[in-house]
Amino acid sequence: MEGRCVVETVTDFGFCSASSILKVSSSSGTDVFLCIGSDEVFVFNYQDRKLKAIFLFPDYVRDLVLNEDKHTLYVACCSGVYCICLSSLPSRVQRSDASCIAPQVKVSNEHLVIREDGILALLLVNSLLLTLRLTNTSWLLTRYRIAEDSTFSRYEMLGSFKVPVISDSDHHSSDEWSEKKPVLFCVHSADAPSSSNLPSGHICLDPILFKVLFGVDVALAKSPVVLCGLPDGRLCFVAHRVPGSQLRVLYSLEQPVVFIGTQTNSSSFLVALSQQGKVVLVTLKQKGLQGGGVTAAFTELCVPGPVVCACLDKCSLYYSIGSDLLALDLVLASTGGSEAEKGGSQKRAAAPQNISLNVCRVIALAEHVKNIEGKIQLVGLSSRGQLQIIRLPAGVQDGESSSHAGRSIKDVLSAIGDVCERASVLKTSIKASNQTLTHLNQVLNISFLLKADDKMEKQIRCHATTSWSTLLQEDSLNLKYILDNGSSYILERGWTLDITLSSMCDSTEVESCSTHYSFPFQNLHPGDKLEVSLPLTTEGHWSFPCTVSCSLTFTLSSILGEEALTELSEGGLVSLPLNTLTVDWLHTLRVVSPADVKRNATPRPYDVTTMDTVRAFLKSRGSLRGDAVNKQHSTCIKVSSQLLREMLKASEGTSNVGISLLDWLICEDHGGVKSKEQGDVKTLNSSVIHARAPNGHLIKMTAKEVVQVNQTEDSAVTQEAPLAIVEVHVESSSLAAVCGMHHAVLQRLQNYLQKAPEKSSTLSMQSLRVRDALQHAQKMLQKLQQSRVSCSFGEGTSTGKMTSCLLSVYEELRENSLLII
Repeated sequence: MEGRCVVETVTDFGFCSASSILKVSSSSGTDVFLCIGSDEVFVFNYQDRKLKAIFLFPDYVRDLVLNEDKHTLYVACCSGVYCICLSSLPSRVQRSDASCIAPQVKVSNEHLVIREDGILALLLVNSLLLTLRLTNTSWLLTRYRIAEDSTFSRYEMLGSFKVPVISDSDHHSSDEWSEKKPVLFCVHSADAPSSSNLPSGHICLDPILFKVLFGVDVALAKSPVVLCGLPDGRLCFVAHRVPGSQLRVLYSLEQPVVFIGTQTNSSSFLVALSQQGKVVLVTLKQKGLQGGGVTAAFTELCVPGPVVCACLDKCSLYYSIGSDLLALDLVLASTGGSEAEKGGSQKRAAAPQNISLNVCRVIALAEHVKNIEGKIQLVGLSSRGQLQIIRLPAGVQDGESSSHAGRSIKDVLSAIGDVCERASVLKTSIKASNQTLTHLNQVLNISFLLKADDKMEKQIRCHATTSWSTLLQEDSLNLKYILDNGSSYILERGWTLDITLSSMCDSTEVESCSTHYSFPFQNLHPGDKLEVSLPLTTEGHWSFPCTVSCSLTFTLSSILGEEALTELSEGGLVSLPLNTLTVDWLHTLRVVSPADVKRNATPRPYDVTTMDTVRAFLKSRGSLRGDAVNKQHSTCIKVSSQLLREMLKASEGTSNVGISLLDWLICEDHGGVKSKEQGDVKTLNSSVIHARAPNGHLIKMTAKEVVQVNQTEDSAVTQEAPLAIVEVHVESSSLAAVCGMHHAVLQRLQNYLQKAPEKSSTLSMQSLRVRDALQHAQKMLQKLQQSRVSCSFGEGTSTGKMTSCLLSVYEELRENSLLII
């Protein structure tokens, strides 16, 4: 070190104070604000060497902070926080005497913006003002929103963070803690937009060290972090903009914290200084072998104490112990500490070499270190009330000592390490982007397959089987849905199988029900199948036929993340429909043997349909006779034998067409749905089938081949040979079961006729008895209209007769002589 420090006394305030809450805060200009532990705040311009103003507050001043953008000064007193507008200061100050040394401004309660007792420290973060105070049980950090419309309006409190007080009654009391001033600092990541032009009380930190110390979520949110140095030695932090953040402890110096800061050029480490001389350096350390990542290393140093105040520039820590002003090279101290002890995240280094600047009685230092014309200047206040400018000697400011010999090499190596880490992060990002594009390509290919022409058979298709199960003497019908991936693509994560069960009931009295199921899955490889089971019935609720609508839904959030969904329509969901299946009464039958029919001729007590309930009600009212309740209902479908042989691939005289038709109706796959119980019956050997319907009633189904002769006398065209037909009879005591079976048989025959090629028929219209069927339908219509008219005019037609008439008309309409050819 060459020469000695040059100390220039700018002004002499004339007071003698060594209060622990004494503070010097300088702006980016030349104004200096001093609070000396009394009710006064001095504003001095050390360039013009003039005292601009003296503010007189109602209570003792604890802390102050300057808002340079709005030219306002916030001062914390015992009763609350006052706001002073500096831009209007000249017009508001009235000099009462021309010989007055400095204009005095008496601050009234109209400037009180926060009414809160016991505030010890202030911090300004963007448009928020943070206060720190001590309660009986905890340290309380409170956020207030600065009012925009008026400077002196009351500020809105946004919330508080707290950390409990450490109970140490043997050494420290709550009054001792309240006398010591805590330290508030705001830390920004160097890559954050807010890291440029930081105001007083704000520091910048290396992005990697910022992420390691405060977490990945805070680093991604680019959130400032508030650091609290408490008189009990704890370093606490809280994220400013992360929801759900709490005040947590980062480290404990076990001594009152005096200073928190970082380098002004590279910000590669964080430093904290305690009152008794303990220094903690927080740096990055390689974790494990090469490529194992980095972690935070806490290096403890010990310097002479007690420390009164401190400040920091590029690489040196300047601190005063009252009797001397010392300088500590932090880069050399951290290097020596890492070489002294290699292992562990917490290290205790050897005693560093401190450089004495030979300046005594400094009790306060400005937060900003001035660098004018390449010379470092410190602004300090002595215990005798003298404001001083301290110019450092050349050896300290230029770094020409032998201790800085290897610093340039270390900086180069550090830069190389930073480039390697950024390259690794970029490589990981590119790999993740490639995986995302590959996944999106799979999704697009699958979408094109499912959007193909309906005439082509889809490679991704579905089918189902029905089965009955019994649990606790209660029967339930289940549907096993099978998704078959016949494509060459993998259905990866993000896909969901959506199934909707809808009743085809179109009645105005019974509302149509619909149930939706979703089954997320992942990694369905080519040739694999996904099987899910669904309940089709519940106790007392039978609604057949029903449709099963299936679709594959893909959510883009599994690839792009939740944040990208805000820019996408429909929440980033892509729905691709599959085929629609129909479950009818034939799928729900349970084939029983003739012996079981005799033992269980009556329906089960828990299987009751709506029609059975109506009949029970009519019987109780005497409107329906007992024989009508037990009446067997039936229907008949006539189909040409020639059509059936072509459909079933049966030759003349070699097969019973009726048995083949029943086997085709009961055991085959129709509409993608097959009954598991009926599929176990390999081949039917009888033209009569007994089965139990879903409502518990027995159903008898007969298929018999007969010969039909045209009996119409006025036929214009005569038939030379009789016509062979198959009559399918369905009988049951349940009208609902007969109607459901009739609909199911006709629906399956209709589906076949729509696919079969058209052929010309030589049969005449008379042979089909279409004219007789129409005349019979007209008679039924007249009968129905007469019943309705009689009921409307009250001609004595009872409700029972009306019901019997309707049932009679319905059953006669079912007796159709039309033939399916």
